[in-house]
Amino acid sequence: MTAKTVLIVDDEAPIREMIAVALEMADYRVLEADNAQDAHALVVDNQPDLLLLDWMMPGTSGIELARRLKREEATAELPIIMLTAKGEEDNKIQGLEAGADDYITKPFSPRELVARLKAVLRRTTPRGMEDPVEINGLLLDPVSHRVSAHGKALDMGPTEYRLLQFFMTHQERAYTRSQLLDQVWGGNVYVEERTVDVHIRRLRKALGDAHQNLIQTVRGTGYRFSARG
Repeated sequence: MTAKTVLIVDDEAPIREMIAVALEMADYRVLEADNAQDAHALVVDNQPDLLLLDWMMPGTSGIELARRLKREEATAELPIIMLTAKGEEDNKIQGLEAGADDYITKPFSPRELVARLKAVLRRTTPRGMEDPVEINGLLLDPVSHRVSAHGKALDMGPTEYRLLQFFMTHQERAYTRSQLLDQVWGGNVYVEERTVDVHIRRLRKALGDAHQNLIQTVRGTGYRFSARG
């Protein structure tokens, strides 16, 4: 599984396909949308690491979507690269003011796009988020997106992985189900709080006997990750 997910939003299928091929060859996971409404739903549900966003689209434009995402707390930090045929200086300024992190004018080479994308991700990834975390023989490596216990690979779904990453980087504090939904699911209003319990159960099962006790149930509150008894 790749470490970074990129959402391509462009109403022209050949352009999406060209970009998708280049990104997949560079080991990125790719999601696609051809309009702003579908793109917003994908952002909320999948929490991509970066958005490649076409400026000119039917209906809601890319620039309007960028402004909306930057206004919403759960998506305000999402890196955005604008793709457009508009090369004029004032359009670039408008895109950057709407919250875009970079701006690429069509036509562009796939190699240039991948290089710019890597540069934006380097700038916007918080320090320490790429570093492996190890607790009592349980190792989570964000770069390879793998979890192992005493050297043996563990198999878990993407939601369980995100839960574990949040817990391992936020130890010794009790979180309510609502707080976990905000942090791990991105405040997706379609998810019920009890869904957290289901994924906690799956995560404990994936961790196995040696490490499932690291995730503690806190009565009347929610859950805590702790290496203490």
